[in-house]
Amino acid sequence: MSKITIIGAGNVGASCADVLAKRNVTADIILMDIKEGLAEGKAMDIMQTATLADIFVRVTGVTGDYEVTANSEIIIITSGIPRKPGMTREELIGVNASIVKNVVENTLRHSPNAKLIIVSNPMDTMCYLANKISGLPRNRVIGLGGTLDGARFKYYLSRALDVNIKDIEANVIGGHGDTTMVPLASLATCKAVPVMHLLSKEQLDKVIAATKIGGATLTRLLGTSAWVAPGAAAAFMAEAILKDKKLIRACAVLLEGEYGESDLVIGVPIVLGKNGCERIVDFPINDEERAAFKASAAATRQVNQILYETGMI
Repeated sequence: MSKITIIGAGNVGASCADVLAKRNVTADIILMDIKEGLAEGKAMDIMQTATLADIFVRVTGVTGDYEVTANSEIIIITSGIPRKPGMTREELIGVNASIVKNVVENTLRHSPNAKLIIVSNPMDTMCYLANKISGLPRNRVIGLGGTLDGARFKYYLSRALDVNIKDIEANVIGGHGDTTMVPLASLATCKAVPVMHLLSKEQLDKVIAATKIGGATLTRLLGTSAWVAPGAAAAFMAEAILKDKKLIRACAVLLEGEYGESDLVIGVPIVLGKNGCERIVDFPINDEERAAFKASAAATRQVNQILYETGMI
């Protein structure tokens, strides 16, 4: 049976494990944390819903034992401190970079063939770090980003249109940050009808603004980073890879000339399948969105520079 390891048993990691279990993804699920008892307790809590939620897979919690994670097909990294109110994702870099570096090195030592899904913030930069220190091909290191932001974009569009969210198709590219993400309004549709034909410019601008601060809004309301949707987004990505679903979603991957950028990890549409990122999809974005993506890329490069300045790379 396949194995999925989730590093970090905080809110996001535990939510991810819970979603994978409730969807009965055919894999052993390992939940690991450095805090004694945390992963074991959360795994036990999830498994005690088995008879209530028709769970037929196993979630195992472990404390700091990387040997248990050996031969994982997918490793989901959620480790690091969460955002506090008023804190940007970029402000987390100093603490989280050293944590992510340690986790990547230790997990790959036991699972050299694994695909990595990076959730830790600032996500694009942590994914760039994972690419650089792992030496893995780019298809095996994928960041959460646009999968979560796209889900939030669909949520706000469905509320503005007062329709079922399943009828919405929408994507967000660019950096996973409040000022760097690029909701693709020009390509968003409701039952194949462009939303630009269904909403006024003022309404659409409000939706875009709400999407871009979606994470910050939840941080303000909750007092910490959101966890249910991020955990579900990571689980969604892992399941798409494990089941070779060939789904198109925006995720953060290393670009090698695509969208006019190189040596940069940032959100773009990709095909998620058994190899991780099967390929990058070239969406026909308009000039305004292309300019916004360019600005997002420049801002993300600035944050990445901190990794070099601090000797992390």
